[in-house]
Amino acid sequence: MRLLKSIYVSLLRILAALAQVTGLAGFLVRRRDKGRGWHWMSSLFAIYDIDAMGSLDVPWWTYDAIEQVDAFLASRPVRVLEYGSGASTVWLARRAASVISVEHDAPWYKAVTAKLPMIEGLCPTEVKLFEASSDAIADALYLSEKANGSQVNFAAYASAIDYEEGLFDLIVVDGRARPACLKHAIPKLAPDGIIVFDNSHRARYRQSINDCGLSETRLRGLVPTLPYPDQTSLLRAEPAG
Repeated sequence: MRLLKSIYVSLLRILAALAQVTGLAGFLVRRRDKGRGWHWMSSLFAIYDIDAMGSLDVPWWTYDAIEQVDAFLASRPVRVLEYGSGASTVWLARRAASVISVEHDAPWYKAVTAKLPMIEGLCPTEVKLFEASSDAIADALYLSEKANGSQVNFAAYASAIDYEEGLFDLIVVDGRARPACLKHAIPKLAPDGIIVFDNSHRARYRQSINDCGLSETRLRGLVPTLPYPDQTSLLRAEPAG
């Protein structure tokens, strides 16, 4: 799977260069505001490119989820915490009152933190690094595997939200050890807040979502940069009474 992803991204880089030469890229950019389909086509060349994704002004969720979260952010000042930094950090920081992003990957953390000060119009935004640990841990909820197959734990990463003061209006679960992140996110969610859980169709996440006690809105469809549909879920507390 990793090899196929690498081949696909390399192929898209080549096609992006050809699109620039032939004028196709410029044509798609000019059509971007004509509808979701045009925006999606123009985004396919931007996969894993934070600069290109920033110019598209979208996070890496389904378009329906982006639309609903955008409306939520426009409705009031929103305090955000996200697991997993990148294009979503920029998109959120253009719309929210404040953003805290929790990142596990040190090189990517350096890239994102170097990029953010160069972008104008962002709210107060902080990216915090919590790398995985090789220390033994009994709770399998926090375990994951590196590419070499060795197990590491994401306990510090998932529990980072515990040490932040107050509640959050929007919490994005789009990084590593997502069931563990969801567990820690729920007590820190404002009563009328939203948890964005990306790639929620994956079998390894379904049990945690089903058992979390929040109502789920599943939003399946096109995703910027991806050639196939995916699913993002919005989780909310059930109304009292």
